[in-house]
Amino acid sequence: MSARALFLDRDGVINVDHGYVHRPDQVEFVPGIFELVAAATARHWPVVVVTNQSGIGRGYYGDREFRQLTDWMRERFAERGGRIEGVYHCPHHPHDAQPDYRRACPDRKPEPGMLLRARDDLDLDLPGSVLVGDRASDLEAARRAGVGARLLFDPSGTESLPAEGGVVRIRTLPEAIAWLD
Repeated sequence: MSARALFLDRDGVINVDHGYVHRPDQVEFVPGIFELVAAATARHWPVVVVTNQSGIGRGYYGDREFRQLTDWMRERFAERGGRIEGVYHCPHHPHDAQPDYRRACPDRKPEPGMLLRARDDLDLDLPGSVLVGDRASDLEAARRAGVGARLLFDPSGTESLPAEGGVVRIRTLPEAIAWLD
């Protein structure tokens, strides 16, 4: 039986987006993220990170640094009762990247590729799942993949909601816990 999942963008949802974060000393966790992930874990919802990482493609850091930071972050969640089941990233960019990474990619949000791969790898129920993102591209990828609940994390309350509708604005991450029931 397929599981409902909590999908999270990384930069801007898990950690404050300081631009091309790739070392632990650059990480500032967003308030409430540990509580949200722990709540999903307690409910047996797999937590899956889906993140564009064009910093790899631009040559700012490598895949090795990304994976080391990812492992470090997963350990921080485990220490606080949360589990990150999967992490999917896209290093590509259609214009601003080194030649090996310069291409349109079906994984780069707003394309749904990372979500669809997670569905297949982890046997996930996308219509029953929730995505929390802070950008229109996150929400569009979720819409295209058929994710049932799309939450815009917008602490300031100033971001425009997508025209197609179906998106709910949350101002704090713990507000997303209600969507896990």
